[in-house]
Amino acid sequence: MPGPRFGVWGIYVASRRSVPGVAAWTAVDEAALYRLLDDLLTGSVSPDDVVRRIRRLPYGDLGFARVDHHRALRQGLPEAVYGPGKTVDHCVAIVGELLGEADGGPVVLSRATDEQAAATLAAHPGGERHGPTIFWRRAPLRHETVAVFAAGTADLPVAEECTATLMALGFEPAMVADCGVAGVHRVLEHVDLLASAHAVVVVAGMEGALASLVGGLTPAPVTAVPTSAGYGASLQGVTALLAMLSSCVPGISVVGIDNGFGAAWAVARILARPASGRSDGGTHGQGAAQASTVTA
Repeated sequence: MPGPRFGVWGIYVASRRSVPGVAAWTAVDEAALYRLLDDLLTGSVSPDDVVRRIRRLPYGDLGFARVDHHRALRQGLPEAVYGPGKTVDHCVAIVGELLGEADGGPVVLSRATDEQAAATLAAHPGGERHGPTIFWRRAPLRHETVAVFAAGTADLPVAEECTATLMALGFEPAMVADCGVAGVHRVLEHVDLLASAHAVVVVAGMEGALASLVGGLTPAPVTAVPTSAGYGASLQGVTALLAMLSSCVPGISVVGIDNGFGAAWAVARILARPASGRSDGGTHGQGAAQASTVTA
């Protein structure tokens, strides 16, 4: 007979058993929930302690922000903090709320100003800063190969946002810079990397042709990032965006203009794997390798 089941806002967990349909849970958060339930069963924590912890699962209400502690459990990835439009105090408080969850996974602050970065790192030591991207609690190392190709040096800020976010999520991305189609030999030099990669990100402005070229050389899922680099008719990234969406290479995914963060998040979801430990589900994320061309 199956073991007891516990309901948490419509999500059910079979104690010490895998649950069909929830393979997207992260290992860290699922394990934390199981530990909490085990501690309750053994008497290590009181029902009041459990209620206080579970109460934080949906979100932490800071008044100016409702911090989504439940997101990693639903989506497999935690909430991140987007710096633009927020005050320094907002960034400090939201990052602190996310770090307050001991098993909450990595915390990413993107597009931070120097002032936001300095104040948040001072309030919450231990973060790693890579330009305007800061992260805390880097996820455990993953061994999939993720390659990031930046067409031109002008595309590097977006590409570096992508690589920093991938690092936060546990990857060690391989960056190939300044390899645009004006010198195709610079791409062909890396055909072995393209053949072995589990996922590829292409960051390109101007006419955005590099995504099609790379997409035709690799079996891996390709996520294309149009950038706003370019002259007049590049239309601040719109030309590259439309070119990537119109690619002759089927299965290329496209994120929004200059969205290096979103590309990294897309890679992590494409390469999602079953939770370890108590879950014994089969393969997960394999079908995502044939992703449709979409915008985000």
